[in-house]
Amino acid sequence: MTDLAVNLTKTINAPIANVFNAWLDANTLSKFMMPMPGMPEPRTEADGRQGGAFTIYMQVGDEEIPHKGKYLEVNPYTKLVFTWESPFSTGGSTVTIHFKALADEQTKIDFCHVKFKGEEVRANHEGGWENILKNLNMVITSAMQKQASA
Repeated sequence: MTDLAVNLTKTINAPIANVFNAWLDANTLSKFMMPMPGMPEPRTEADGRQGGAFTIYMQVGDEEIPHKGKYLEVNPYTKLVFTWESPFSTGGSTVTIHFKALADEQTKIDFCHVKFKGEEVRANHEGGWENILKNLNMVITSAMQKQASA
């Protein structure tokens, strides 16, 4: 077990409430929690409150891989902390996301995932989380465009 970390910063083109709430809603999670391009949409369950839990069943080839966690801190529109349990994680693995509202209804995310089995696993997660954050931006902006045109 090491203290290796993935640290990412991403600007999402949506209001902070939309971005924050996306991490707590099972339906929305299923739309962006795909660490590799071309993956099928995962099955998701989420109890989006402090002390609640989530499960994301990612389909990789013929295998369904569960990713589970518990929401440790849910501070609306500022901070979210959750555990991250998967076949590739190690004990004490957590994700912390800080949210900051920017001008023009944009949101800055400062993302940190800690505790990996080694550098290769950390590097794989870094690429996965980068793709997930890119998907998050696309999903939220697409939903907002649909609402605006309705």
